[in-house]
Amino acid sequence: MSVTINENYLLLQDSYLFVEIAKRVAKFEEEYPEKEIIRMGIGDVTKPLVPAVIKAFKAAVDEMGDPETFKGYGPEQGYSFLAEAIVENDYKPLGVEIAIDEVFISDGAKCDSGNIQEIFDLNNIVAVTDPVYPVYVDTNVMAGRTQGVNDDGTYKGLVYLPATGENNFIPELPKTPVDLIYLCFPNNPTGTTLTKDELAKFVDYAKENDAIIIFDAAYESFITEKDVPHSIFEIEGAKEVAIEVKSYSKTAGFTGTRCAYTVVPKDLNVKDSKGELVEVNSLWNRRQTTKFNGVSYPVQKAAEAIYSDEGKKQIKENIDYYMENARIIKESLENIGLNVYGGVNSPYIWVKTPNNMKSWDFFDLLLNEANIVGTPGAGFGLSGEGYLRLTAFNTLENTKKAMKRIADLSF
Repeated sequence: MSVTINENYLLLQDSYLFVEIAKRVAKFEEEYPEKEIIRMGIGDVTKPLVPAVIKAFKAAVDEMGDPETFKGYGPEQGYSFLAEAIVENDYKPLGVEIAIDEVFISDGAKCDSGNIQEIFDLNNIVAVTDPVYPVYVDTNVMAGRTQGVNDDGTYKGLVYLPATGENNFIPELPKTPVDLIYLCFPNNPTGTTLTKDELAKFVDYAKENDAIIIFDAAYESFITEKDVPHSIFEIEGAKEVAIEVKSYSKTAGFTGTRCAYTVVPKDLNVKDSKGELVEVNSLWNRRQTTKFNGVSYPVQKAAEAIYSDEGKKQIKENIDYYMENARIIKESLENIGLNVYGGVNSPYIWVKTPNNMKSWDFFDLLLNEANIVGTPGAGFGLSGEGYLRLTAFNTLENTKKAMKRIADLSF
């Protein structure tokens, strides 16, 4: 008898999107080492951790070097000091009541949004918006919830909810029954949002159809407009049908530091095969305590500092900096006649390619002619074809330089 592999992995597309981008950029750099590339593709920040965070980080590291304050294994769910700060600062101002033991600290929203599917049966039907953050799709493919690939590159067994310029990037409710719905707003990759009324329609659908929403709110700190919800739990009844994932990566520059959290309300229950209700919170707790050892103490102390008065002020300055970049990108591209979306409540700008170019063709054009790296929309799904994503996370100087380079191109 010989070992066999999980053949669901063989169903995955040729290469993870950002791996393919890295390959093309590396090839270009090898051929043209003298060229200055401006990276506006992957959503990585450029501004360092703010002073308040660094101060707390260093103090916590010093604690780890003292036998009186050293911390070994911490609680897998996260330290209560950070969970309390989350409840007090991220939810109470919204009028949302969240209990401490409904908050689970983790090392990233990517990890949580990918891992959460493990606690649900493989027969559940999954719906994703299209375009979509690839992790939602790929992890369900790996788990075995799909049955092959269609000719257009979509997966059999998944339900796609198109969000394009034709419907103002507001995905329609599923037309066929689904069990799990992945939503990300402000959206990655389009940078667009839903109003409270629009999001409430999904909550109502979930309640009426015994479905669960996995809501990725990683970019809520960039919201500027009043009628855009910062949390799905602002919607009445959402705690009965939704799980929320949030991240410090973009908010506070923790892309390399790694800290996020997921809220699993105790009001959220699902049925087992016998029709009996099971609390999802306890299942996620069981999963985390089995497969995860928690985020390090210094990182959690650093995250707690985000909520200090000093930390809030410094982080808002960084967010304002990135949103100014977003404004420059959006206005610059609109001024040369391109159709542009996002950039108002999000650090992502979603650009319609000129002259009906394919996404990867426009990517190659920007790389080869303007030495700018974006992210081709086709990599986010069928409905992303004909678009390209740019991020506002580079420096102000590079952002202005990049926009001048694009303006100098002839489409």
